[in-house]
Amino acid sequence: MDSMKAVLLNVFIGGADTTPGTIEWAMSEIMRNPEVMQRVQKEVRSVFRDEVDEEGLHKLEYLNAVIKETFRLHPAGPILPRESRESMEINGFHVPQKSRIMINMWAIGRDPAYWGEAEKFNPERFLDSAIDYKGTHFTFLPFGGGRRMCPAIQFAMPIVELTLANLLFHFDWKLPCDMRPEDLDMTEHFDTAIRRKEKLCLIPTTTTSARPSRLG
Repeated sequence: MDSMKAVLLNVFIGGADTTPGTIEWAMSEIMRNPEVMQRVQKEVRSVFRDEVDEEGLHKLEYLNAVIKETFRLHPAGPILPRESRESMEINGFHVPQKSRIMINMWAIGRDPAYWGEAEKFNPERFLDSAIDYKGTHFTFLPFGGGRRMCPAIQFAMPIVELTLANLLFHFDWKLPCDMRPEDLDMTEHFDTAIRRKEKLCLIPTTTTSARPSRLG
């Protein structure tokens, strides 16, 4: 029973704590890349007519690529803790049994050995790609992998998808004070989760075709 409570707390507390940060980073990157905004907004508005619903989310291939690229550059948890089950040698380093190992997912996601133009926000890299959220590709581990994979994935992902789809479907967005996209501050604040150092401030305008969102 205690284990079940721990898992449930992980799902709700972990998912609720990191999900807003992921949405904020996604909107930041979309605003900083107008060509991405144009393409993802066109996709969302071509899939849905009056309102966004969960049944149509699987059709949003480009939005899904945008979310993956957001996780690559801005993982919700930058460090993945694990424990070695046995002694081993890795690249000449001896790792004793039961050692605490910290996997730097932030660094892996920006490693040019695995990602072309690693610092560039490029959702197209995930289109027609077999890379998923299950951790089977060790260059992309936003939720970890294996039996210790973050259980909050089933809670967090629909919220991220639905929220972003609604924001992009119902509103057009612009930066305040005639700010240019390239001037948007993307400085990170490192903690147990990676957040924006400065809060994202955007100005929404309702589109002529949009109706009130069921999430609103």
